[in-house]
Amino acid sequence: MYQIIIISVLIVFSPQTFAYLDPGTGSMILQGLIAGIAVAGFTIKTYWYRILSFFGKAKPTSLLEEEEHEGSHKKEDEQ
Repeated sequence: MYQIIIISVLIVFSPQTFAYLDPGTGSMILQGLIAGIAVAGFTIKTYWYRILSFFGKAKPTSLLEEEEHEGSHKKEDEQ
């Protein structure tokens, strides 16, 4: 507990620092944020089927079955 307080005090009362973030660092931070959002979206989509099946709203399916189902519709449209 005391460690958190000491670290907080040191951060708040630290002297002025002169730091430089070049454009490469900024783009790396932006890339990390975009990747985090993409991973969060994929994770939610993956577990969404389990959540719906838990509440009895839908049959438990997987992403692979969904892609196969969409692929069969595309084949029917082509014929």
